[in-house]
Amino acid sequence: MQPTLSRSSLRAFFMTAAAVIGLFFGLFVVILCFSILQSADRTPTQSFTAEIEPNANMTRKVLSNSAPVVLKVSIQGPVGVEPLNAQTMSRLLVESRENTLKNNRVKAILLHINTPGGTVTDADSIYRQLLAYKARYNTPIYAYVDGMCASGGMYIASAADKIFASDVSLIGSVGVLAGPFINASELIKTIGLTALTLSEGKGKDALNPLRPWKEGEAKPLKDIMNYYYNSFVDIVTSARPGLSKEKLINEYGAEIFPATIAKEHGYIDFAGASYEETLKALLKEIDIDDNYYQVVSLSQTAWASLFKSKSSILSGSIQHKVELPGDLKPEFMNQMLYLYRP
Repeated sequence: MQPTLSRSSLRAFFMTAAAVIGLFFGLFVVILCFSILQSADRTPTQSFTAEIEPNANMTRKVLSNSAPVVLKVSIQGPVGVEPLNAQTMSRLLVESRENTLKNNRVKAILLHINTPGGTVTDADSIYRQLLAYKARYNTPIYAYVDGMCASGGMYIASAADKIFASDVSLIGSVGVLAGPFINASELIKTIGLTALTLSEGKGKDALNPLRPWKEGEAKPLKDIMNYYYNSFVDIVTSARPGLSKEKLINEYGAEIFPATIAKEHGYIDFAGASYEETLKALLKEIDIDDNYYQVVSLSQTAWASLFKSKSSILSGSIQHKVELPGDLKPEFMNQMLYLYRP
């Protein structure tokens, strides 16, 4: 007797469902075994793998595990957005003393910078982590700007002993940004709507966009911005003795300058430099034979990237969004920013 169409469809459905369940179960077992093996090994989980980068002669050589290393740290893209945030930088610096890089192989750090800046908290944390690393391991830090070193990028670069830049790079933008804040109270009134926000505590409802703003209610926010700005100015001018604090505040402001002008103002040490020239200067600083060293970067492992990602496969949701030019990234919303926004 031939099976009916409904029975065939039902059988196909259950076979497909069983296959999908089996696939996910198999994946679960693999992940579980991987975790058990890591636990049995009793070694810390590694989020990064070491990659050999070109040296000053644009060649890559695999040397022994005793060869000195220049650690190349990329400061690329917005600060505060994965992978350039404080948490990831902390793990990277910790792992730079482990595995193939252990036994004090890292002799210097080369920051490769191209960033418009980002959040105040991440820029400050990365800057202080680099300073602590330099002091703890007696590791010089040089920076090479290849594109932009603006705002939070300039904050981070202040951890460097010297700053080099290509001739087309843009440098500066020392300032703090918040907002924009929009007030829609007149629009709401026009279309006949009312809005009620409940709050306790003086100023808790400050800058509510659904009601008219009161005189002076932005002052607490301005005070915080002033605190962050003064801290930024102090850090940059302390790290860059040739940069006049008075001129920075009264003349240069939050402007951004081509590398040659930035050098004249004291933001950087060398303009029109190449990556290779920067690396050679760093090797001379640490007195290392330019024929026996490696440039190493640390990149996130596939496992680390998978479980940190916001993939729809892992989250079970799919988001559709359109980002308009000038829109702030979600990570920047409701935060104080050391960010250049032309």
